[in-house]
Amino acid sequence: MSPSRIVSEDRRGEAAPTRLAPARADRIIRALSWWWASTPLVLFTPMLAAAAGLPDVRREVGWLFGLVALATAVLAPTAGLVVTRLGGRREARGRFLIMAAVSSVPILFFLFFGVLYSECASEGRC
Repeated sequence: MSPSRIVSEDRRGEAAPTRLAPARADRIIRALSWWWASTPLVLFTPMLAAAAGLPDVRREVGWLFGLVALATAVLAPTAGLVVTRLGGRREARGRFLIMAAVSSVPILFFLFFGVLYSECASEGRC
């Protein structure tokens, strides 16, 4: 038995690492990037509908558009980082890190001024 035959028999039982096909990873990365870029449009849709003469959209389901925009801003960079890790696309990882940083600014701004600061202002102390 030759040494190369022994090595091939040993490797036969090993599981291959889980990786995405390069073309598939690229398509998923492109779709996640466009999904994240659609966040402002989703967020401002109720205001656009109100300006177009449909104020009921903003009153009744405006909050739903805000939640969808928030989920998009959080989930798209997170899923993108997972896909770049599984797909071996190190060059795209930076894009999703920038997306996460950009998404975190308005979220933290809302948390600070919308929730925490409003509680301090109502009681007069922090």
